[in-house]
Amino acid sequence: MESLITRLTHSCASAHTLDAGHRMIREGNYDVIFLDVRLPDGNGLDILPDIMALPDPPEVIILTGKGDPDGAELAIRGGVWDYLLKPSSIREISLTLGRALKYHEEKRGRDADRNLDLNGVVGESPIIKVSFNLLSQAARSDSNVLITGETGTGKELFASTIHANSKRKEAKFVVVDCAGLTESLLESTLYGHRKGAFTGAQADRIGLVKLADGGTLFLDEVGEMPLSMQKAFLRVLQERTFRPVGDTREQTSNFRLVAATNRDLEEMVEKGTFRSDLLYRLKTMHIHLPPLKDRPEDIRPLCIYRVHQLCRQYGMPPKSFGSDFHPALENYDWPGNVRELFNILERAVVTAGNEKTLYAMHLPRELRVQVAKAQIERMTGGARQPEPEAAPIPEPVRKIGQDIFEDIFEQELPTLRDFKSTAEKVYLGELIRQCDGDLPRILEVSKLSRSHFYSLLKKYGLTL
Repeated sequence: MESLITRLTHSCASAHTLDAGHRMIREGNYDVIFLDVRLPDGNGLDILPDIMALPDPPEVIILTGKGDPDGAELAIRGGVWDYLLKPSSIREISLTLGRALKYHEEKRGRDADRNLDLNGVVGESPIIKVSFNLLSQAARSDSNVLITGETGTGKELFASTIHANSKRKEAKFVVVDCAGLTESLLESTLYGHRKGAFTGAQADRIGLVKLADGGTLFLDEVGEMPLSMQKAFLRVLQERTFRPVGDTREQTSNFRLVAATNRDLEEMVEKGTFRSDLLYRLKTMHIHLPPLKDRPEDIRPLCIYRVHQLCRQYGMPPKSFGSDFHPALENYDWPGNVRELFNILERAVVTAGNEKTLYAMHLPRELRVQVAKAQIERMTGGARQPEPEAAPIPEPVRKIGQDIFEDIFEQELPTLRDFKSTAEKVYLGELIRQCDGDLPRILEVSKLSRSHFYSLLKKYGLTL
């Protein structure tokens, strides 16, 4: 590969392990990366989020001899340029590389001409930066966009940000809540009605589809749209024409559609509750927003942003954070995602009043109770009090627990990441000691794969 790429007059560097390659990517600036999946010290797909989170991410071409459908799906969803199986011909590799380089150059030129306004869109984790990249692409296009994610992940914020950065930003951003309207009201709300069209229609009314002419129509919770209305809306989407309720004349509207849902539309299609042809129209571009529990590293910047915003709103001086504040939030599951976090932060700011520092004590009591329970379960492995006849805890395991948790509540807590690393390293050391360095036994006891075990040894500088 290195010889081929050099003959094509490109500069090339190579690495034979995941760790070495990861280090090179962080230190250098590459346009294209050929990435294998099965490497001596781990799975190449594991570093995809880190690559995509780089300020100017390179195009990634997966080249593997051990392809599988799930791996291909994971790679493509992760933003790779192509997924090639070995043995690939020189011609195929050369063509793919050429296309990727051309695309990367054009993309860089587009990005240089455009600075996105991401006001309110906060996040630093690799997983959310993938969504940011898709947001940027959506803002540059005029295609239909489907945004999916759990309740409270910020779907409407992403939709309005796409509009604010698009060529339609001077026109209106019109929101339709499909879940909050009955079928008859939804039709009238979307298309408008004429006076006397139904009981209560005392005057003509312009529908939201017409109001979004030249701008963006945002259908929130589109999965709640009644099946009977989906066919009619599909025609509106295709033709950009509609007829107000009670009118005989058709009207036109040049709107851009962005839709959002917290439901699995593909599953609904299989059950016959959502039209497949409408789904295909909606998801010309698809942006998935991950739940907050999958990106705990974003909690701190979200807190800083929201608390600063709240202090200005309430006319308070800026507040700082106690060392226990962020760890408490990072140990919570956040079923309500960012929306729940922002509500909790507002309660904490109100509770703190004129105090200059926010501590865990300012958080709602119910949240602190759940965090404490979860912390105890993690420390004890979820074990309950043993019955009288239960066997005693083996001394080595007890010693591990004592070493890690001794006096933990009498001193400032480390970060969750540091705490996990310490626990993992202690466990590995004790595992090797108890198994006398016998690799098959180590893998059996720990249920680790060989490659994962070796990668952990390398990570913590341990040896068998």
